[in-house]
Amino acid sequence: MAPKNEWADKDYYADLGVSKTATEAEIKKAYRKLARENHPDSHPGDKAAEERFKKIAEAYDVVGDEAKRKEYDEFRSMIASGGFRGFGQNGGSGFPGGFRTSGGESFEFDLGDLFGNRSGSGGGHAQEGGFGDIFGGIFNRGGNNRGPSRPQRGADVETDITLEFREAAKGTTIPIQLTGDAPCTTCHGSGSKSGKSSQCSYCKGTGFTSENRGAFAFSAPCTHCGGTGKLITDPCDDCRGTGTVRRSRSITVRIPVGVIDGQKVRLAGQGEAGPNGAPAGDLFVNVHVNPDPVFTRNGDDLEVTVPVSFAEAALGDTISVPTLDGPVRLKIPAGTPNGRVLRVRGRGVPKRGGSAGDLLVKVSVEVPKNLDAAATTALRTYAQAEKDAGFNPRASWAGNTN
Repeated sequence: MAPKNEWADKDYYADLGVSKTATEAEIKKAYRKLARENHPDSHPGDKAAEERFKKIAEAYDVVGDEAKRKEYDEFRSMIASGGFRGFGQNGGSGFPGGFRTSGGESFEFDLGDLFGNRSGSGGGHAQEGGFGDIFGGIFNRGGNNRGPSRPQRGADVETDITLEFREAAKGTTIPIQLTGDAPCTTCHGSGSKSGKSSQCSYCKGTGFTSENRGAFAFSAPCTHCGGTGKLITDPCDDCRGTGTVRRSRSITVRIPVGVIDGQKVRLAGQGEAGPNGAPAGDLFVNVHVNPDPVFTRNGDDLEVTVPVSFAEAALGDTISVPTLDGPVRLKIPAGTPNGRVLRVRGRGVPKRGGSAGDLLVKVSVEVPKNLDAAATTALRTYAQAEKDAGFNPRASWAGNTN
């Protein structure tokens, strides 16, 4: 997902081809359709399709999530109403915006700070806060009447896993090993030997310090307490007051049915621990799927090509075809042409609701390369009988010269 301070240049609804009032079901339907059409497996080597797929996935990651969509809509609404100006001028993560007062005085700020994307000591910790916090964080309305800032959450973590095709289709659980900030077991994440903290005397427990700039009072997180409003007076010896230590841990990730190559699975609260008992970040698992030697995938449908003999195609027969759960019997109708696709209902990729896609079986008529004398004689007899019956395979062919 693009950083929040890049949302000014994104129109996720347009990327998915839906209106701003689209329902959750309409957004999901549009995403699945576009994801199937632009999936890299269907366009090997096509960089344009790959970029479209990433763009679609990024859009769905935001507007497909109720909380993120609300935040995104509020942000876009503020831009449309002229609440900010100067967006996207430097193309970085901290592009400027600003106000102009009725008296003509200008006030500029860094939108990177608005969204709390300042790096902390933990490497990428993001400060939580929605749009309800924006003006409270920029202007000191009411002096110290405002409550303390929200605690800084732990960093989000990304990791990659590779699944076999059938694991991705049917879902699986997989253990992964992570190394990062975890709650200190000595102080139970508080950072204090006694488990207690005192109010920060610099910000008086608000988590912010103020600086007057003309007509405005500019607020910034307190550098003494890190914006928490609290100070540790007896820091834990093991974590040195941070509440976190670096260690390895093993967790089991449940991969839902039907994931596709390149999809992200989010595990809330499984990222790095937040300082001094603050909430943990999230874990994002990037899923890579190995191709299967038998099946290919088209949305929730599976496709397989099955070789049959000329006799089976001409006379009809019942053959065995593979599925994700083992072989099933399939009837080949008499007179089946090469390339015909037969559908087996409910034998495709499982869906979360309990149903499944279909298995599409493409018939490939195989011609024998070597025949013994008896088979050759029998085939010549058949060929003559075919001509005597008036059968001409090129009778309706556009290139027929007879």
